[in-house]
Amino acid sequence: MNRRDIVREGYDDIAAAYAAQRDGEGRERDLVADLADRLPAESRILDAGCGAGTPAMDVLAADHTVTGLDISREQLQMAGERLPGSRLCQGELAALPFPADTFDAVVSLHAVIHVPRAEHAAVFGEFERVLEPGGRLLAALGDEQWEGTNEDWLGTDTEMAWSFHGRERNRELLTEAGFSVTDVETVDDELGGVFAFFRARA
Repeated sequence: MNRRDIVREGYDDIAAAYAAQRDGEGRERDLVADLADRLPAESRILDAGCGAGTPAMDVLAADHTVTGLDISREQLQMAGERLPGSRLCQGELAALPFPADTFDAVVSLHAVIHVPRAEHAAVFGEFERVLEPGGRLLAALGDEQWEGTNEDWLGTDTEMAWSFHGRERNRELLTEAGFSVTDVETVDDELGGVFAFFRARA
């Protein structure tokens, strides 16, 4: 099985367990709320790798029009149950199924880190493509480079895969994709590890 299949099937298998542990509290929720406050009401936002809808969709949906995209059908089903009437679609970050200039902001938390590193430039290019000029990006990326798998993630007996660059390479790739990085903050993840939260403008 390739890494993409491992991630998709893994999140399908552990959707409920993951949602129970990813409660969406803490600093990352604050960063999403700050983004929501900076945008005009009814802005169009893509949650790229939305999972079960937290901690981004549930915060953003109060005042904005949010579309959630995820590779896992089971995660999307849980997001629909959490946020009835949500706009949801299954897809991959490196080939977003949206026209150019569709969104005012893109949020991507704990998603790019599962995409093979060789595809990260394409992912950032897609984020830039679907954003309006000047659109905002909030993305949780690697703070230090790492790639590997865990055969028993979250004690679920399910395999999961990660692949990510370190902070400086992420900055380079975002810049090459057409973004201006405005801030980077290191955040301890509630499920373990440390990630760099990038804020940038298209």
